[in-house]
Amino acid sequence: MLLRRRPLLAGIAAAGLGPARSETQRFRIAFANLDETPGVTLEGLGFTGLDVRRSFELAARTLPVEMRYFDNAGDPARAIANVEAAIAQHVDLLIEYNADADANVAIARRFADSHIPAIALVYPLPGTPLYGPDNRHAGRIAGRALAAFAQEDWPNQQVLFVLIGDLADASPAIAERIEGITSGVREALPRLQFTSLDTGGQSVRADALLTRYLQNQRGQRMLIATLDDLSALYAKNAIEMNRRQSDCIIVSQGLDRNIHGGASEKKEIDPNNRGSVVLGSVGYYMDRYGSDVLPLALRMLRGEALPPRTFTRHTLVTAANVFREYPPLDMN
Repeated sequence: MLLRRRPLLAGIAAAGLGPARSETQRFRIAFANLDETPGVTLEGLGFTGLDVRRSFELAARTLPVEMRYFDNAGDPARAIANVEAAIAQHVDLLIEYNADADANVAIARRFADSHIPAIALVYPLPGTPLYGPDNRHAGRIAGRALAAFAQEDWPNQQVLFVLIGDLADASPAIAERIEGITSGVREALPRLQFTSLDTGGQSVRADALLTRYLQNQRGQRMLIATLDDLSALYAKNAIEMNRRQSDCIIVSQGLDRNIHGGASEKKEIDPNNRGSVVLGSVGYYMDRYGSDVLPLALRMLRGEALPPRTFTRHTLVTAANVFREYPPLDMN
């Protein structure tokens, strides 16, 4: 898709004249979002489509781009229609966030026929660079953190491991997170007893499920991994109501507002809350996708070949480093 641009760009670069467009000219970039329906969360985490869109709006303010926004609304047919609308608006590049594989094949074909480059977000688009999370790696970070806590704080003690979340979700992302969490724990604690509590996609159920389990396992030390931050908070509630703070620790996935809070919201992960049973959460930074992806788009438009896949940075965020990742004034 970039071959038509490269000879001219290469000649300009060789002449020392910089990019094909002057720095004052702007690229027209379309972003087709997965689903902006209010209340709908994405990828089994606590982020919404509006969080993702806002990240692009913020990032675009300081870049030479004119954005065109489309909402796929979780509908493959609408995603294809949005692509056709973007082509009709003569965009220079598309950023496509769509989960349906068949629709993505059709979308890639349309842009290839129009000689318009694209970047896929989270889900592959044939023939295009992909940006998104490394779910297995993110899970492994959580598993290793729990194992390290047990070795340091509960040495030579019997420890149980509990996984809580929407375990019936058949998506590859969830399966990879689970695999990463369990492998991360078992690297250091291979004989650990393993228990799963399935919330069925309703995070609130983590409270009752864990309460029942705690009552059947009195006096046991527990490492708890949750697949999302809201489940972690409900699990925390169960631990506190059963007065098990001294023998339970939680690491979750996501690092969304449920867990780190906003400027005036309660923050579970906070420097002033170091005694929380929530040790930390692994960041996915979906609310900052725009600041990662738009620079990739500009590199691509200026003739640079991107790697086939670029991963989101994943970090275990605790009370010790949360203000570095999310400053208290919510400066993104």
